[in-house]
Amino acid sequence: MLTLVPRFQDYAWGSCEVIPDFLGHPRTEVPVAEAWFGAHPSAPSGTDADVDLRAYLAQAPEQRLGSDVVARFGGQLPYLLKLIAPVQPLSLQVHPNLEQARAGFSREAAVDIPPEQRNYPDANHKPELIYALTTFEAVCGFRAPRRAAELLAGLSAPLAGELLVLLRDQPSASGVHAAFAAVVQTSCADRVAQVVAQCAARLAAGQSPSPRTDAIVARLAERYPGDPGAVAALLLNPVTLQPGEVMFVPAGCVHAYLSGFGVEVMANSDNVLRAGLTAKHVDVPEVLATIDSVAAPPIRIAPEMLTEATGVFYAPVDDFELSLTRLLHDPGRPIPGRGPRVLLSLEGTPQVTTTTQTLDLPRGQAVFIAADEGPLQATGTGTIVQADVP
Repeated sequence: MLTLVPRFQDYAWGSCEVIPDFLGHPRTEVPVAEAWFGAHPSAPSGTDADVDLRAYLAQAPEQRLGSDVVARFGGQLPYLLKLIAPVQPLSLQVHPNLEQARAGFSREAAVDIPPEQRNYPDANHKPELIYALTTFEAVCGFRAPRRAAELLAGLSAPLAGELLVLLRDQPSASGVHAAFAAVVQTSCADRVAQVVAQCAARLAAGQSPSPRTDAIVARLAERYPGDPGAVAALLLNPVTLQPGEVMFVPAGCVHAYLSGFGVEVMANSDNVLRAGLTAKHVDVPEVLATIDSVAAPPIRIAPEMLTEATGVFYAPVDDFELSLTRLLHDPGRPIPGRGPRVLLSLEGTPQVTTTTQTLDLPRGQAVFIAADEGPLQATGTGTIVQADVP
């Protein structure tokens, strides 16, 4: 077992308290938006082996990753585990599929693009799964065209009227794509402000067809005045995850996390295409070429219980799976999985044992367990989340 040291990301939407408090670190004035436990080239985790996790895996990939993972993923840890703590909305974004990521990375690598303006820092896709530790708010995926039209029908603002015509003329994925394109390509802040003001007015008057959505529109506009991403929320599904609930976000799914605290596991990538609600690089044409416009509800995943203590959240990807093990004075409980694994303690101080080592895991402590470590057992009281490879 290798103790991991997280790499922090200080994005502006993060919290100065949530992740430091969870990990038992001192608070600072710099926001801690994410803590990464993985081997992505841009921010590999530190370890107690005097090398970062990426370098450690490169020393003996067949042994530490396993021959199957090396054959399938080219000697890379295929997933990235994170803690994420937004107190402000993230960007309106989408992640590419594998073919799009490879093409985009090659295209950008062939020209001189500053890192902060790149859409594709790597050549991997980025499906992801979020496990809520607190109430977690988001917008994710497109509403049915009929329902989006209902939200727009009571608004007299010109932009709302244009979107309504598009959805009524084409009540299909093509109409949704056209409406979303019309929103995110809007360059006039006044047109956006008119829609926002009318959403706020009907909300205050108790006449909103969706108070939840109108409140999100107002919140986004307050944070990003004039940004068309606020109006785009009318086309998207609002989502509230309660603690313990899970949502899967496939490649091509437009989404924005709004607030909360959770554990994320994703393919080992940092490819993010942004359409708005951010001060970072925005590339609307690339977003429009990437999105899946088929309306669908958010994908919530229930755990499949493998034992009385362990449930697995199976996502429809080959790169990762996430499991949760709850211990209550257990004298010895197997943790299913085959490695390579990253374990993160969420509460208590459980004790984990491999064929060669035993280690206490206080809350916030993460460990990497190599593929050749064999069976894993846990004892004591606490909750452990585990990322591994299907």
